[in-house]
Amino acid sequence: MSGTDFIGDLAQGALTARAVEPAHGEGRDDGHTHESVCLNCGTALIGRHCHNCGQAAHIHKTLGAFFNDLLHGVLHFEGKIWRTLPLLAWRPGRLTREYIDGRRASYVSPIALFLFVVFLTFAVFNLLGSPIDFNNQGQNKGIEQGISEAEQEALTAQATAEAKLAEAKAGKGGDIDRLQRDVDGARNAVTVIRAAQGGTLPTNIASANTTAEKSAVDAINRAWQHARENPELTIYKLQNSAYKYSWLLIPLSVPFLWLLFPFSRRYRLYDHTVFVTYSLSFMLMLLAAISALTVWGGAGLVVGALFFYAPFHMYRQLRDAYDLTRFGAWWRTWFVSLFAFIVLTLFATIMTLLVAV
Repeated sequence: MSGTDFIGDLAQGALTARAVEPAHGEGRDDGHTHESVCLNCGTALIGRHCHNCGQAAHIHKTLGAFFNDLLHGVLHFEGKIWRTLPLLAWRPGRLTREYIDGRRASYVSPIALFLFVVFLTFAVFNLLGSPIDFNNQGQNKGIEQGISEAEQEALTAQATAEAKLAEAKAGKGGDIDRLQRDVDGARNAVTVIRAAQGGTLPTNIASANTTAEKSAVDAINRAWQHARENPELTIYKLQNSAYKYSWLLIPLSVPFLWLLFPFSRRYRLYDHTVFVTYSLSFMLMLLAAISALTVWGGAGLVVGALFFYAPFHMYRQLRDAYDLTRFGAWWRTWFVSLFAFIVLTLFATIMTLLVAV
């Protein structure tokens, strides 16, 4: 080996050693590191990320990089959110189909978007405050007056039913069994209205035939009384429960959507779950926008347009996500709207039960 070749080999070895293990502090003055092996698992790096564990090849130790990691950790920003939201608003079916078919790198995942939107929506609600004015004595007086008028109507109906029953029992004609049921129904109506007013339960109800009936009536009366005495606390508990259990909307909705494609082998529960999650995300954003515009006022036409856009959004998402004809998407939109009402009713019932417990 010649002297020139020997010197060349030494130089090449030195460069290789420096590439594998840079000197202390080298390449770190700007807050960036330059490694040739992954700092997490030790695998030789090929490209911008470790092909073994997925960690980024270069670590950025700057304040800006810290906040970038924060945003990335919350919702995988880095442009994904700005590519996802326009499609979610105007081409929801294409977004759903892209994600289901595996083209996901450019979009925020359905569940990450849903959790973020839930947080954003309830933050808007807290900012806007409760739409109910608990200190409005005139409004409360009007409600109480309405209940009193309802009680008078119920008492009149009860008196009429009792009079007809008495005539039937006196032999003047009439179906006694049916009239007795009418009387019982009228009495129950009066009982419910009086319970709403917070009055004392009638003697015949207070002394119910069974312990179970008495406990049920007492529990309902106590729950209603508690809600009337603490309306702000009740609404706070409902809102808090709705926030924590909002994810229940997804499993409640998926079975109803499956009913629209019961025998399809192409579309499975996974597809329906992606559809439902993206759809709920948009509807929550729409609800937050409508609430804000309603509180600020002066945007009646915009609010009306947003309300009408909701079913149109369902139609567009159904047609593109499931590759439907216009008619197929149209009639399914009606059913999806009905299913949405049923799901919201079930969800509200569950939240009410959780608050009452």
